[in-house]
Amino acid sequence: MKLVVVTGLSGAGKTQALHTLEDIGFYCVDNLPPVLIPNMAKLCMGDDPAVQRVALGIDTRSGAFFGQTDEALDALREMNIHCDVLYLTASDEELIRRYKETRRAHPMGNEEMLIQNIEKERDMLRGMERRATRIIDTTTMLTRQLREMLLRMYGEGDVDKSISVNVLSFGFKHGIPQDADLVFDVRFIPNPFYIPEMRPMNGADKPVRDYVMSFEESRVFLEKTLDLLHFLIPNYVSEGKDRLVIGVGCTGGQHRSVCLAIEIARGLQQAGFRSVASHRDAIYYAKK
Repeated sequence: MKLVVVTGLSGAGKTQALHTLEDIGFYCVDNLPPVLIPNMAKLCMGDDPAVQRVALGIDTRSGAFFGQTDEALDALREMNIHCDVLYLTASDEELIRRYKETRRAHPMGNEEMLIQNIEKERDMLRGMERRATRIIDTTTMLTRQLREMLLRMYGEGDVDKSISVNVLSFGFKHGIPQDADLVFDVRFIPNPFYIPEMRPMNGADKPVRDYVMSFEESRVFLEKTLDLLHFLIPNYVSEGKDRLVIGVGCTGGQHRSVCLAIEIARGLQQAGFRSVASHRDAIYYAKK
């Protein structure tokens, strides 16, 4: 089991760090009372692969419970569980700027000036900073830069492959998907709907797939689309995008779009991207 404790100063990027770890498959729990860390580790030590990588957000928001952090981390060592402590920090000036920008209240309270609350929190976190196995200073970092650093630290494989791609087939007569980032129109390909024996099928069926891909324009479209996506996806990742929805549309969303969505998703998978094909409008027509 891979266990990461995410801690550090409020406003330094802990929430973004947990979101990034969750995106790459970590089971994340934020603001867990430190006394529960050993029990959480025991719970996740089974054979379920869904909880083989765990990230826990631990910081001063736990109030009086925070004083039990050292004891909890010592208990993990006695259990022979390695714990990676990721500590995020930033300069006082940058933390003040971020709090003024977001207008969030500091967890140390409102009765003192913000700089005093930051200094008080720094003092409380000295022990965690000494325990840290990784320290990231986010003072000059953009959100996407922090994300990229975390992907390189904890991601498996190429950072460019961390994005999740959903290739979504649809029918234009039912409207364009509102969440689509890119839309491709495949209505230029001959329509299997007009072949009686294929009408009740959809693009996942072999006869339809063979028919659609028998046309040179289909094969060229697939090749050029994959080439475009191989260029675009790393650039989306570099700008901090972690999800991409690619719409592939035909008239009804039954035959051509389904076939091409599957082929595009398969091509991206073969290139190492996390990609799935889904179908918004595909149905099986009842034979008459």
